[in-house]
Amino acid sequence: MSPAASRAAPRGYFITGTDTGVGKTLIACALLHAFARTGIRVVGMKPVAAGAVRTAEGLVNEDVAQLRASSSDVLSLALINPYCFEPAVAPHIAAEQCGVQINLDKIVAAYVQLAAAADIVIVEGAGGFCVPLNANENSSDLARCLGLPVVLVVGLRLGCMNHALLSAQAIRACGLTLAGWVANHIDPAMPVAAENVATLAARLAAPLLGEIEFAAVPDAAGIATRLDLSTLG
Repeated sequence: MSPAASRAAPRGYFITGTDTGVGKTLIACALLHAFARTGIRVVGMKPVAAGAVRTAEGLVNEDVAQLRASSSDVLSLALINPYCFEPAVAPHIAAEQCGVQINLDKIVAAYVQLAAAADIVIVEGAGGFCVPLNANENSSDLARCLGLPVVLVVGLRLGCMNHALLSAQAIRACGLTLAGWVANHIDPAMPVAAENVATLAARLAAPLLGEIEFAAVPDAAGIATRLDLSTLG
């Protein structure tokens, strides 16, 4: 584990998903809106992002832009997104292509600065919980370094139950708390979706924070009203 881990106090949540494209950014932004409505300062963070466009500020990833827009204050991109890569490929491969090595100490240091500027930091991981970040470490190592409770976004589609249960197992194996999960209907044609949600609710041993219906153009601010924060520590 990174030596910087001991400096990262739990002042937020780590958002992971059952896969890529399951709505992690949407739910992270919704959580930011939901917490902000309680009167506290919030900031979103995506430590590693692959797939970006060049702007006047430099490389900007769309997920990072959404998290920044949903935060209470506009903070430095270097803190919100310490590692940003133009190629839209797996993070460790994007880093290799750009001649960069992702360093978890640098990410933890950025998180500590964000935590000093806000009451809650919502940290969105890259891809699923075990996505590689460098030759020896992956997203689960980052989550463990930050020591944050984890919120699991389950993208409801065929195969999601196995992915969700394995993700929950991996989270707990790292010694982290699965603070809750969100059922996100990403496939409007998924058969027996309600039965899948019921099975996961019985087996994940964590509170269901919300069930989000499919929308062609989802609205994070609207979804925030459908998330139950009362069970989150």
